[in-house]
Amino acid sequence: MTNGNAAHDPALLTPAGERNLPHILKFLVPHLPETGRLLEVATGTGGHGLALARAHPGLSVLPTDFSDDAVRALAGWRAAHGPDNFLPPVRLDAADAATWPDGPFDVVLCINMIHISPWSATVGLMKLAGERLVRPGGLLALYGPYFEADFETAASNLAFHESLRARDPAWGLRALEDVVSEARSNGLRLTRRAALPANNLGLLFRTL
Repeated sequence: MTNGNAAHDPALLTPAGERNLPHILKFLVPHLPETGRLLEVATGTGGHGLALARAHPGLSVLPTDFSDDAVRALAGWRAAHGPDNFLPPVRLDAADAATWPDGPFDVVLCINMIHISPWSATVGLMKLAGERLVRPGGLLALYGPYFEADFETAASNLAFHESLRARDPAWGLRALEDVVSEARSNGLRLTRRAALPANNLGLLFRTL
């Protein structure tokens, strides 16, 4: 996922992202349809969605982000490098239904957003998935750190939570039970939980 001008390539992942990407793909890929539409919420620099688009040419991947700057950077990178099934990015605010693209989608993917956004974004994400995913069996896939009642929180995640709260009191790690409850209220059932590097969870939800 690099090119000759790597320093200016917005699709490059951070070093941690590069390390975690193979684990995310190994977790996610067996559950993806061979063809269909995938909506990525909070695409950021684009590394995850790009990897999926390249590995699964039958999937059309629609990247989105809250940041106008991220959308412009992704659009420029896509225009120069493709692939064709990595669609032109659009701005999406999970908390604002007016910005949601039309469905239906077979997959909604959201990586590392829930803890770096206000709770209203998670509420919106679940409503979006509940309304825009195909039924039954549409897939919502999440990755990130959470608090879990039955598991001790890693010291690094506690420190990360405090650093997020210091940046914005509306940010921070969420209780997994709250996320699952919000999903359930929108017709989404948790079907898989997997511990992934580094102290993150992979979560799969299906529409009923």
